[in-house]
Amino acid sequence: MEHQYFVYIATNLSKTLYIGVTNNLIRRMYEHRNKLVEGFTSRYNISRLAYFETTSSIEAAILREKQLKGWLRSRKMELIESLNPGWKDLYADIVGDSSLSSE
Repeated sequence: MEHQYFVYIATNLSKTLYIGVTNNLIRRMYEHRNKLVEGFTSRYNISRLAYFETTSSIEAAILREKQLKGWLRSRKMELIESLNPGWKDLYADIVGDSSLSSE
């Protein structure tokens, strides 16, 4: 059985960036949106999905996460804007419910 892993960039209205890895992007973003995990994302209201990539390898996902975390902020923002120029919250798209958009 092939697994799927996600490297994602989440943000808030001030465009504070958080980069993470998960095997369940819907669940993880639900946790961020509802502040179910204490820490950085809860403190800074990181609740919007700005960007994500998928891979079938956890090793590749972790390497990509480390790579992205090493980039300058400007390069991370360029990556997001190359695929999501309006910084749309992609959570509604992945769950298939436009009423969930936090725009």
